[in-house]
Amino acid sequence: MPWLDAPVLTLLPPPVRRLAAWCAAVLLVTGVVAVGVWLCITFKPVVTPVLLALLGAALLGPMYRRLVRTGVQRSLAAALTCLTVLVVFGGATYVVVHALISTGDQIVGSLKQAGQLLAKHFGAAGTSLEDLASNAKELLAKYGGTAASGVIAGISVVGEMLATAVLALLLMFFFLRDSHRASAALRSLAPRATGDTADTAEAMARRAFAAVEGFMRGTTFIALIDAFFITVGLLVLRVPGAVGLGALVFVGAYIPYLGAFISGAVAVLVAFAERGWAIGLWALGVVLAVQVLEGHVLQPVIQSRTVQMHPAVVLLAITAGASVAGILGMLLAVPMTAAAFGVVSELRGRYAGAERPEEHEKPE
Repeated sequence: MPWLDAPVLTLLPPPVRRLAAWCAAVLLVTGVVAVGVWLCITFKPVVTPVLLALLGAALLGPMYRRLVRTGVQRSLAAALTCLTVLVVFGGATYVVVHALISTGDQIVGSLKQAGQLLAKHFGAAGTSLEDLASNAKELLAKYGGTAASGVIAGISVVGEMLATAVLALLLMFFFLRDSHRASAALRSLAPRATGDTADTAEAMARRAFAAVEGFMRGTTFIALIDAFFITVGLLVLRVPGAVGLGALVFVGAYIPYLGAFISGAVAVLVAFAERGWAIGLWALGVVLAVQVLEGHVLQPVIQSRTVQMHPAVVLLAITAGASVAGILGMLLAVPMTAAAFGVVSELRGRYAGAERPEEHEKPE
């Protein structure tokens, strides 16, 4: 076919050519992302501990670096950091799980009671809430992946979780101890003639890790503040299950916007069901005050140096993560999106910096 030998694209107007180029780039990026997601799902037993280890290293990286600066040997500093993770997060997990288990039935019963009360005033909406509370354990079992169809299945799930936790802890030790070699390892994989490419890849990796590091530290600090103030407020209002509700707020804070909304709504409904309309409104005021403090003070101050993402992007990332990997995907979606935004920001800064001198260059 002779027309294939001619430069067909030159026959098109420049705007159409630019549109075609952008479409090709979008399709290429979409294909790469799709293949990456497929690989992550296929190798989920390997990818999950790696991502958890990276998040742990990002959260406690400053502690490790401070120990190294004080003269502690790298292996010992990494071991002490991992031991801190084991003690702090193990203790926090025990407190949260114990609080949720000890008050879980009470919270579910209060939600069911709230649904019955709301059904008298709002009809179908309250009935739906009652049904949701009645089936809460089944829903958590379905979407959380922790329910067992039998004793053997339950043991298998627990064993898998323990194996993932141990592997993530070991990987975090190596990530921390050998973090100073990451740059050299990245450069060793690149061909010798691609120095600029290696520099760009290293800068992108550093920017992505810095974004995840800032997100993890900021979110953990904000989660502690939210849980503390809401728990204190519920204790002052003498709402049953206040500690368990505070634990739910802490866990939900790692799912931005959606987690805070759900945990706050549960706290208000429990207060309404157990203590009446007046206390329920006071609980709503406490939750709203904490959310306003978080949105207008804590988020801008604590996470001002990290990548800022629009709430719509965060919600879409959470939805995509939930569809891919359930609750674990919801927890990992936002830090991974923050890393992607960090990479895009680094690329934009580099190319913008490279193009500016040419744009302002005047002919002699």
